[in-house]
Amino acid sequence: MQTQRTQVVIVGGGVAGLMLSQLLHVEGIDCIILERQTRAYTEARIRAGVLEYGTVDLLRRVGVNGRMDRQGLRHEGFLLMDDGEAFRIDLHSLAGQDVMVYGQTEITIDLMDACVERGVPIVFEAADVELHDIDGAPWVSYRHDGSDHRIDCDFIAGCDGFHGVSRRTMPDAAAHCIEKVYPFGWLGILADVPPMDHELIYSNHERGFALASQRSATRSRYYIQCESSEKIEDWSDDRIWDELATRLGDDGRITRGPSLEKSIAPLRSFVCEKMQHGRLFLAGDAAHIVPPTGAKGLNLAASDVAYLADGLIGYYKRGDEAGLEGYTARALSRIWKAERFSWSMTQLTHRFPGMSVFDRKMQKADLNYIRSSPAAQTAIAENYIGLPL
Repeated sequence: MQTQRTQVVIVGGGVAGLMLSQLLHVEGIDCIILERQTRAYTEARIRAGVLEYGTVDLLRRVGVNGRMDRQGLRHEGFLLMDDGEAFRIDLHSLAGQDVMVYGQTEITIDLMDACVERGVPIVFEAADVELHDIDGAPWVSYRHDGSDHRIDCDFIAGCDGFHGVSRRTMPDAAAHCIEKVYPFGWLGILADVPPMDHELIYSNHERGFALASQRSATRSRYYIQCESSEKIEDWSDDRIWDELATRLGDDGRITRGPSLEKSIAPLRSFVCEKMQHGRLFLAGDAAHIVPPTGAKGLNLAASDVAYLADGLIGYYKRGDEAGLEGYTARALSRIWKAERFSWSMTQLTHRFPGMSVFDRKMQKADLNYIRSSPAAQTAIAENYIGLPL
């Protein structure tokens, strides 16, 4: 078995793990990233695209912002639509900040490039990863290129997603998990066509929710609410475009084109309130999942690793363990607020199976109140741009 040592082992090479590596690197803290997939696979994953201003600031803090600043799209607001009638939430005037539209795929590429340029080790195709002695002197084992490897470390950061090994290794983690599964999914399509609007449109339609989003001035991302049991093979490009035109009120602004990617994702709210045990800490999707309606998944991962990095920096620079000891409480305070916002936006914009007349009337009353109330719009804007770290 080949053995080496580092200060922090990061399990998972998605945005959470990559961002944490850069936050540590700029402070001179050594780390190694273990990723079970290839680099090409990791970079190709199609995920989120709306960045809170706090996430943008973190990317600038680690100096991985050049391409984002050149190519990202600043959005000062978004549209809420109900049965074809739309009104705008003016983020900039209500909350004093904007959001940035820049795809998670691009962030992953930028962060990986930074790791290579700065000499932060990433082991791709790390198989059979196991975490050991997390209560004492932790170490991680894995297989790579047919050989067994061991890394001894001070701490382990579990950034390996909902299905990763990190949460499963944490004793009694399942007893601390809280979950809500929604009775529908999102069908997404990505196409190299101009967006239908310069801002995002969240539409509540009698046939179900729809979202007009984007990744650039020439690449669009659209979603429609569908049953979780549906198969993507049953949805041709033409069928998706027709459904989008119906739910978004096509007035000639939707440009159709061949799909680059199509997928159906189930929706759930999930929180593991046990985010640390001994020398193991969870961050990102390993600890929580939000419905994508509020654009919080990637941004919560960023705030988690910002808190975890602060704790590790305090430990290594000042011998202060308070930041690590308080990590879970600090992270959960922000996580539950983001969960609430994502849940409330989902409740507001989707048609639930078996929705009663009363429930629909309450939904419309809520939307009408938001339309007429600057205070209600301000609350939405503050949450959408991201609560302070």
